[in-house]
Amino acid sequence: VQEEIDRVVPIVTAVPRSHPSALISVDTWRASVAQEAIAAGAGLINDTWAGWDPELVEVAGHNRVGYVCSHTGGAVPRTRPHRVHYDDVVAEVIAETTRQAERAASLGCPEALTFIDPTHDFGKNTFHGLELLRRVEELVATGWPVLMALSNKDFVGETLDRPVGERLAGTLAATAWCAARGVAAFRAHEVTETIDVIC
Repeated sequence: VQEEIDRVVPIVTAVPRSHPSALISVDTWRASVAQEAIAAGAGLINDTWAGWDPELVEVAGHNRVGYVCSHTGGAVPRTRPHRVHYDDVVAEVIAETTRQAERAASLGCPEALTFIDPTHDFGKNTFHGLELLRRVEELVATGWPVLMALSNKDFVGETLDRPVGERLAGTLAATAWCAARGVAAFRAHEVTETIDVIC
């Protein structure tokens, strides 16, 4: 925990000096890290492991900051489960993330900043990732803003047979598809190229 705080908090503190209007998002699955990040200026907590720490959403709600609701299929943090099965991956993602979103909003997180994220590659294989893209309108139709982290993901690499450094075209194709269908936000590595696509 302390190492994560030591890495994250100085960055959160420094960003407003050069970008005072930026909304700073912090990825974490630990409530204590989130509290320190919020105190330093973070306005959005991305719960990367789907409520593994049940106090995380309470910290976000108490501080009235945004919250990203993830789906991992119950995977243990920092693991890569194999042979994952869902009867209907999209239905399960919607059920889990909207349940989390309703709880986050009830605890004080602003609804406009309470995102649902299907969380590609977390507890999912490539077939699941592609199914989530094909049916992205169902996620958008929930009424909660949808956030997607597609950048350089394994499902892109496996689909195109490309290593991490060669996944930009596939990432941008998936991003364009999702942006055209109403996805509200994207977590990206190649920021300039992503902005060019969604604008």
